[in-house]
Parts: sequence; structure tokens; C-alpha cells
Amino acid sequence: MKKALFLFPLLIIVISVSGQESRRLLTRATIENGDTIPVINLPTVFIYADFAFGRKHEKLVRNIRKVYPYARLAGEKLNEYSIILAAASDEKEIKAIMQQAEDDLLNQYRADLEKMTISQGKILIKLVDRETGHCSYELVQDLRGEFRAFFWQSFARIFGMNLKMEYDPLGTDKDIEEIVSLIERGML
Repeated sequence: MKKALFLFPLLIIVISVSGQESRRLLTRATIENGDTIPVINLPTVFIYADFAFGRKHEKLVRNIRKVYPYARLAGEKLNEYSIILAAASDEKEIKAIMQQAEDDLLNQYRADLEKMTISQGKILIKLVDRETGHCSYELVQDLRGEFRAFFWQSFARIFGMNLKMEYDPLGTDKDIEEIVSLIERGML
């Protein structure tokens, strides 16, 4: 009982002292014309155009979510193979490396790519340009040769696609850019 009587006033003192502490916010400040002005860094705010949220937009989001990982992979693989090709000693070795790379990629991703729709393929072509800085035709031409580039371009044209399509984030591909930036920020 004596312990309780002793602890009770001690508890009241601790509570009253802790309640009297003032809260201080430390922030940077600048002095202009004798006035102290706090400097506070605010988070970046992104403003996007109004979407007509409907089936068309939902389909575009779904398609981008499906193909965007492959476009990112294309950018990563291009960087990886650029380093490998820079170390190659002659043209024959470069061709062998690229043939092996093509075979490996086709074996690994052929089933997924064959399941894509034509609209997903068009978006993929644009996003590959976005990720690599080069249109798909240029990539095939540089890495596999003029004949292969012509062959794949002809094949793509049969299905209404164009490997020479360039990504235009401020024009025709503005909606795609906004959706991709939302995905990159984890907001979608």
C-alpha cells in the first residue's frame, strides 16, 4: 500500500511535466529584409490530363501493364548486350553472340509474345523506343542486320504495325506516357 501511495504522486508529476513540454519544429529558414522566412520542401505534385475513364482507358491501362515489363526488359538486355558486344573482337564473334542472344530470348519469351494482341504489340513497339531511345527497326538493323530488319518490318506491316514508329510522349503517346509514369510511381 505504501508503494502505491508513493508511486501515485510520482505518476502525477511525470504526467504533468510531460504535458507541459512544448512541441518544436525545426526547419530551415532564410532571412530576407530582416524577416525570417521558413523554407519547407514540399513533395512533387504531378498533374495529369483528365481521362475519359471508360472501357477504352481501362483497356489501355491493362495493355500497358502487360507489355511494360517486356519493354523494360528490352532496355536492360540492350544495355547488357552492348557491354558484351563492346568486348567482342571481330564481326564473326558479334554475329555469334547476337544469334545466341536472339535464340535465348525467343526460347524464353516466345510463348508470352505470341499471346499478345495486335494493340499490345503496337504499345510494346512504342515502349521499347521509350526505354531504349531507338525505334525497333533501328535496333534490329544494328544488332541483326539490314535483311532481318526488313523481314521483321514486312512481317509487322502485315499485322498493321510499324517497327519504325517512334515514341512521342508529348503528342500521340501522351496517354501512354501518363499511364507509364503512374505505374513507375506505384500509383497504378
